[in-house]
Amino acid sequence: MIPRLLILLGLLCCVPQTIFALPAGGMFPVAAAVVVAPEIHVDRLAAVEQAAADAKGSADNAWMLVSAALVLFMTGPGLALFYGGLVRKKNVLSTMMQSFAMMAVITVVWALVGYSLAFGQGHSFIGGFHNLFLRGVGLQPDADYAATIPNQTFMIYQLMFAIITPALITGAFAERMKFSAMLLFLTLWSLFVYDPMAHMVWGKGGLLNAALGGRLPTLDFAGGTVVHVTSGVSALVCALYLGKRLGYPKQSMPPHSVVTSFIGACLLWVGWFGFNAGSALAAGSLATSAFVATHFGAAAAVVGWSAAEWIRNGKPSALGAISGSVAGLVAITPAAGFVSPMSALVIGLIAGVFCFWMVTTVKAVFGYDDSLDAFGVHGAGGTIGALLTGIFASSVINPIFKDASGHVLPSGVLEGNVRQIFYQLAGVAIAWVLAIVGTLILLKIVDVVIGLRVSEEHEAQGLDLSQHGEEGYYWEQSA
Repeated sequence: MIPRLLILLGLLCCVPQTIFALPAGGMFPVAAAVVVAPEIHVDRLAAVEQAAADAKGSADNAWMLVSAALVLFMTGPGLALFYGGLVRKKNVLSTMMQSFAMMAVITVVWALVGYSLAFGQGHSFIGGFHNLFLRGVGLQPDADYAATIPNQTFMIYQLMFAIITPALITGAFAERMKFSAMLLFLTLWSLFVYDPMAHMVWGKGGLLNAALGGRLPTLDFAGGTVVHVTSGVSALVCALYLGKRLGYPKQSMPPHSVVTSFIGACLLWVGWFGFNAGSALAAGSLATSAFVATHFGAAAAVVGWSAAEWIRNGKPSALGAISGSVAGLVAITPAAGFVSPMSALVIGLIAGVFCFWMVTTVKAVFGYDDSLDAFGVHGAGGTIGALLTGIFASSVINPIFKDASGHVLPSGVLEGNVRQIFYQLAGVAIAWVLAIVGTLILLKIVDVVIGLRVSEEHEAQGLDLSQHGEEGYYWEQSA
């Protein structure tokens, strides 16, 4: 009897309210109960919507934390192994230690002042001091950057970019800079080159910020100018300022372990999904698009580099293939969240051939000693990628430009937005100038204060022993 009564009451609650509408003083108490039914439904709908929003926020936050870990994974072990295998055996630990040191030192600098300079409210070229010591960077979202994840998640994700960028520069001066000089130089570089560039492209009020109304809206989804152009061009300046390694180029200096570099390149490829797809700042369709573009761009660059090497040298090398993959990953970085899969293939193919030419022909013509081709891959790849982004960007993939009424505007040259290539050129030019001028000034300061280069004796001995008092390999003596 009781279950039937409950079913009857449930059916009555579903009947439209107007059936029970009676004049004041009516005799049916059920009608009074039904009057509040719409409010109950509204409350339930609000609860469902809140639960959906909470679920989306949790999913986005989980993806961003994983992406942050993947980007850190790129520096250590990815970059450490990639660079470590390319140097001679006597310098493997010192080279890997440079990447590892950035993971620690830049983290501290970022927490104290770096994040505030890059993403704090400021001017067109640099952030302010509002977020010193991470003041105000809490667990609530900052809607200007990412509306569904805690501000601390955004902060820690961006930190991983700040770590790997100066670490990339170490490839240019590998085997000849003092460890103390490296620490001082790259710490200053992160403050006076990286942070201003990050603010201009991604920060509130930044000159080049396409998403937040910058005066020169440059498309850079995950750091083509911010990370790769600045580090690559600075790497070239370092190589020229320090001069060539002892014996270069007459003395052969082959990689001591291509196997180690091969593993490092594969780890970089995997970690790059966090780098590019994570830059969507949410676990949505844009992250999927960036993920696909990243993989396609890298694969096409391997094909392009290996084909060019095969034609030129008669055979493709493993070192060439992994270098091509990194070149493709670099070039697709600014475009990842703006281009279709087919455009990503084209960008990767062009980047593979172009970076091969920069590393083999241009470097030989000018004779600079960019030890691990940081400029040829990152500087050149980042530049060509940024320019190609302006050509292939699609509003179907990412409707970033809209008019006052909310209508989507063309993104790239192929859609009719010819002006975008000029904005891309402006962004690249600013990155080049900032990197050249800033790096030269900082190198000179460090050189005067503590000196940059190790002595000839220490360079001949190897930096593992001279700078760290240990060796990367202790081979057992045969009996």
